[in-house]
Amino acid sequence: MSNRDKYKQAFSCLKLDDEFVLEVKMMKDVRRKNIIKNLTTCAAACLVISLGATAAYAADIGGVQRKIQLWINGDQTQAIIKFDGNGHYDLQVDGENMGDRNGGGIAIEDDGMTRPLREDELMEIVNSPDVQYNDDGSVIVYWLDQEVDITDKFEDGICYVKLVNGDDVLYMTVRYKDGFSTSPNKYE
Repeated sequence: MSNRDKYKQAFSCLKLDDEFVLEVKMMKDVRRKNIIKNLTTCAAACLVISLGATAAYAADIGGVQRKIQLWINGDQTQAIIKFDGNGHYDLQVDGENMGDRNGGGIAIEDDGMTRPLREDELMEIVNSPDVQYNDDGSVIVYWLDQEVDITDKFEDGICYVKLVNGDDVLYMTVRYKDGFSTSPNKYE
């Protein structure tokens, strides 16, 4: 005979009051309600934490994206830049009619292998001069806070511009509506 059977035999002669049995049933119901209430509270807390983490990610509290200042059309502008690690960036520019920009590229190493551009190389692209061809036929070069009208400087479709900003010198060769190149040393 097990201990359980011995206890049953010993207390089998005792009768429980009906009120006591009802009270035990009510206590079990209260306990179940408390368990359900605690589970619901825990689920709600998990939901709040996950929504908060999503909002923190979207607001870039973790540093996934960077806020930078750059020069666009001679004005210093706030922007958010995101690098994907594969030689590509997305730039969200604050302000009206500035639009979003993106770009990227590869570099060819000495051994002929290609690799995605690094963040510092992509930032050089973002901060490079910009040539704007206007509807009125004028051609403007923007570099940092400078705005240079080069409309009348083209000879045979090519223009050479020397841009100076403090100690920084940039030599720029512009081909009319066919791109441009820059160098810190000489005209290309």
